[in-house]
Amino acid sequence: MPLPSIGTAGSMFQGRDRLERRAYLQYINQIAGGPPCRFCRQQRNGMTVCAPSSLKGFGYRFFWLSWVWLKHTPARKGRAAVMSAHQPPDGKTGFPALTFEESHVTNKNVIKNALFSVYCIVGMSIAASAGAANVKITPLGSHDGEFCAADRALIFEDPDGTRILYDAGRTVRGGSDPRLGKIDGVLLSHVHSDHLGDIHQAEANAGTCATPDFSVKSTPSSVTEEVVLAKKAKLFVGGEMGDFFSRRITAAGGSADQVLLVRFGGQRKIGGLTIASVPAAHSNGLDEKFLSGALAEGLAANGVKAYIGPAGGFVVTFSNGLAVYLSGDTGITADQDLVVRRFYKPKLAVLNIGGIFSTGPREAAYVINDLVRPNGVIASHANEAATKDGKFVAGSKFLEFKAAVKVPVYAPLSGKTMEFSAEGKCVAGC
Repeated sequence: MPLPSIGTAGSMFQGRDRLERRAYLQYINQIAGGPPCRFCRQQRNGMTVCAPSSLKGFGYRFFWLSWVWLKHTPARKGRAAVMSAHQPPDGKTGFPALTFEESHVTNKNVIKNALFSVYCIVGMSIAASAGAANVKITPLGSHDGEFCAADRALIFEDPDGTRILYDAGRTVRGGSDPRLGKIDGVLLSHVHSDHLGDIHQAEANAGTCATPDFSVKSTPSSVTEEVVLAKKAKLFVGGEMGDFFSRRITAAGGSADQVLLVRFGGQRKIGGLTIASVPAAHSNGLDEKFLSGALAEGLAANGVKAYIGPAGGFVVTFSNGLAVYLSGDTGITADQDLVVRRFYKPKLAVLNIGGIFSTGPREAAYVINDLVRPNGVIASHANEAATKDGKFVAGSKFLEFKAAVKVPVYAPLSGKTMEFSAEGKCVAGC
């Protein structure tokens, strides 16, 4: 129901006693949860008052009701509090200075102007707080500003400052990669070389987007382990990977308690995040290059991999309420409906689109449209150069996927931070 105009509301206030006014305010308060407040009005003394469009709920009701009250307050002369939108912002606060000046204005206007100045500051603070409550997602690909063939890695930053790295792969340049910053946790969906990380670039943008130059070997260790050790981070794994990585991290100078096992149906916490493990339809064989001695030689001689438990994905729930489905490498599975959508209810998904080894564009679109049904999706694992000079390549799997999906599709352009609300909607950087 729309709010009545200020003039109409004011006329209803006039001639009414205190109880009647209170009842009317309570009624207005009930119906005031409508559209966002978009207010910018020039006052008679020359002061421009603006409230940002993000003012909703309590802020909207408080702003509107205060205006009605102030508009019908008895008048007296006094000093005016002025915050002018035409004045340059203060270098420290970002807001124009609040000044007082002698003026033949009413006491009503003094209160009105001062409170409106406060409302501007509070409203903008609300908007800033809302921005601070977003989850930040930064892709770490092989080439700056592009979505390239080997790109897997994503950094998620919670509003509380907790930062996790998902599937470091080959595009994170070891534990000293300057793009990493603080890393509190590392998620590993499975141990295939392109996710665990057997090789990486010597420098940024080495090679081409389609065929990056991975000239640095990490084996028999891995990029993932290098990051865990360098950042003293927790490593979250499923299947039979817990004991395996616990021994390796300990042998390399870390601590066994850095490795945290989380199997299907279970969950772990780190900072304000909850990390749940969900099934993935994929293999999980460890290449012999990550091993040594007779075991590695025997596996290589027979052309087999070391089985290390099932592959998986994750649903990460952040402190602002956003739940994100990280598919890992997977095909179509009923669990994407039964477990992921119905139980965890993610609002954002990160899903593979490369085909052959996991879902292709058509299959991935079905997963999003009919099974998981999030409010948005970040494409991943394209296995091709999806962009050139930051623009999408015609005929790419990304564009095919985007055309088939009913919700917004976002490209993980390396180094470009995106921000998402609790509802999985991109509010910046997309």
